[in-house]
Amino acid sequence: MTSTMASVMAENPWTFPALNAELFDVPTHDRLVVREPSLHAPRFLMLYGSLRERSYSRLLTQEAARLLEAMGGEVKVFNPTGLPLPDSAPDTDPKVQELRKLAEWAEGMVWTSPERHGAMTGIMKAQIDWIPLALGAVRPTQGKTLAVMEVSGGSQSFNAVNQMRVLGRWMRMLTVPNQSSVAKAFLEFDEAGRMKPSAYYDRVVDVMEELFKFTLLTRDVAPYLVDRYSERKESAAELSRRVNQESI
Repeated sequence: MTSTMASVMAENPWTFPALNAELFDVPTHDRLVVREPSLHAPRFLMLYGSLRERSYSRLLTQEAARLLEAMGGEVKVFNPTGLPLPDSAPDTDPKVQELRKLAEWAEGMVWTSPERHGAMTGIMKAQIDWIPLALGAVRPTQGKTLAVMEVSGGSQSFNAVNQMRVLGRWMRMLTVPNQSSVAKAFLEFDEAGRMKPSAYYDRVVDVMEELFKFTLLTRDVAPYLVDRYSERKESAAELSRRVNQESI
């Protein structure tokens, strides 16, 4: 607690009757200054939501991955083939463990889903559901960056990206403002699977640039950005018990 806040509360002890003054922390610019920035390449995990042989969400993911690598990022693309449905297998399943380790490794993510029946696909949602909100008192996605994209077979829509934004917020991720929605995706890729020049492609470049910048900006201060008064009031054991309750 700062001296200014302490003096205010001393003069007006009735001002904040519900506040624990010992745990109150006034944000400062100084604590956002990175004095020893990370020097390794930003790490990105890419998830896509289709198992089709010619999957346009996978092709879009690969196009985005190339852009991130061209910027200097380290990129890993998770193949959802063989990932069991949530709750149908133990979390010791090899594909589940692979996904969880990648989620811990990453500093930023890209989620790309087809829109099916007005929503993201079950394949996309299953991957996100297997990523735990917490491991003990540690939140593996908290404070990490996220970009969302979707493909559709018809006119442009934003249902899937909007849903994934809700999930990103739930996973306590920093979702970048920009997003990509590629309509009639079957027209936007050539026979080799590369995306054709278009306004859709330009938007993908925009989104990946933004994700890269936000990741560089936040990765070294993420723990401070997501430090919360309410959680400082809980012990590590209490926090662990609360966030690991079985889902209903």
